[in-house]
Amino acid sequence: MEVSAAYYTSSVSVRPEHYDILVNRGWRRSGTLYYKQNLPRSCCPHYTIRLEAPAFKPRKDQRQAVNRWNKFVLGPEYIRRAAYLCPKTREEKKRRKCNFDLLTAVHEAEYSNVKRPIDPKTKKLLEPAHRFEVNIEGDSISQAKFDLFVKYQTKIHKEDVSKWKQKDFKRFLCSGIKRSPADAKSAQRKLGSWHQCYRLDGKLIAVAVLDLMPSGVSSVYIFYDPDYEQWELGKLSAMREIALALEGSYQYYYMGYYIHTCQKMRYKGAFRPQYVLDPESYTWDPLDGELTMKLNERRYVSLSRDRRLAAQGQPESTELDSAEEEINDEEMSLFDLHMPGVMTLDEVKTLDLDHSLLLVQGSLIHMMAGNGCLSITPNPSKVLSPNSPLCWARKFSRIVR
Repeated sequence: MEVSAAYYTSSVSVRPEHYDILVNRGWRRSGTLYYKQNLPRSCCPHYTIRLEAPAFKPRKDQRQAVNRWNKFVLGPEYIRRAAYLCPKTREEKKRRKCNFDLLTAVHEAEYSNVKRPIDPKTKKLLEPAHRFEVNIEGDSISQAKFDLFVKYQTKIHKEDVSKWKQKDFKRFLCSGIKRSPADAKSAQRKLGSWHQCYRLDGKLIAVAVLDLMPSGVSSVYIFYDPDYEQWELGKLSAMREIALALEGSYQYYYMGYYIHTCQKMRYKGAFRPQYVLDPESYTWDPLDGELTMKLNERRYVSLSRDRRLAAQGQPESTELDSAEEEINDEEMSLFDLHMPGVMTLDEVKTLDLDHSLLLVQGSLIHMMAGNGCLSITPNPSKVLSPNSPLCWARKFSRIVR
C-alpha cells in the first residue's frame, strides 16, 4: 500500500520573513494552513525547488511561447503597419535576432508599452488586435476571480462544480501572509501574498497567486481561462514571475514542490538553473547530474546523507522499506518521527517541567508536577502538546502555535 506522512500547523500571523525561513526548510502553505511532508516516509516525496533568477537562461520552447503570445496580442495587421510606421534600426533588428531579453519580451505586448502612432491612411491611432494588461494586486476575493477559478478547476482538473464554494476559494487562495506594499520613495520591496492578474480586452483570463518573500518570489498557484490553454499560460506566467524577481531584486524564484515521478511536474525542471533542497541538511543541490540519476533510481534522495554514509564506508540506504510500518505505528512519539520544530528528547530533559502552560481549546492550563496533571515519565512525548512552546523550537514558537 502506498503511504505518505506530513506535518501540519496553522497560523494567521505569519509574516513574510517567517515564511521565508519556513520555505527554506521545506514548508509550504495553503491559505493559513502550513504543511511539510516527511519525505523518507512518503510514497511520492515532494522536494522544495528554487531557481536563481539572475542566472536564468530561457530555453527555445520558453522563448517561443512568449513570442507566440506577443504576436497573438499584437495581431498581424498591427505588426505589419507598425514595421512601416515605426521602423527599427538595423542594430535593433540584429540585437533582437541574436539576443532574447526576458524583461523586454514579457512586457512587449502590454498595452501601456505598445507604440500607437497615427496611421496616415485612417488618421487614427494604430491599435493592436487585443488590449493586454497585467497588474499585481492584493490577494482579495472577487466574483471574477472565483468564476475563473471554478472554470479552470472543472475544465482542466475535471472537478465537480459543486466542490468549490466562495468560502473555500477564499480560504485556499485569498488568505495568505501579511502584505507590506513597496514604498516608491525607498528601496523597500513588496512583501506578502499577492495576485498577479492578466486581462485581455478587459476580461480576466489568468491569476497567478504569489508570495513575495525577502529572498524571492514564490509561486503558490496559477489558474486561467481554459479557452486560452493553447497559449501555454502556465509557462508564460512562470517567465513573468522570473522577470518580477529580477525587477524587484529578489534573488530566487520558488516553483513550489517537485515530484520527480510525476510527469506533470517535469516541466519545472526545464527552468534552469534549478536547485533542490536537501531534506536532511537543508542545503541546495543542482537538479542535474548526480541528483537526477539517483532520483531516477529511488524515490527518496538526500545527497548529504549519501555522502556521510560513503565517508563512513556504509552503503546508501533510504529506510523506505520500513516506512509503511512506521507511519501506522501509533506508539511512535514525535521524537522518533523527528517532527520539524520539535525539540529532541535530550533537549526536553534539560527543561524545568515543574511548571508549564498547556493550551487547551483556547484556555491556558497551568500544569505543575505532583498535582496529577503532569509527571516526568520515561516518554514525555505522551504528555507534552506538540504545539507547546516547550516542544517547538523557540525561534518559531510564536508563529506555529
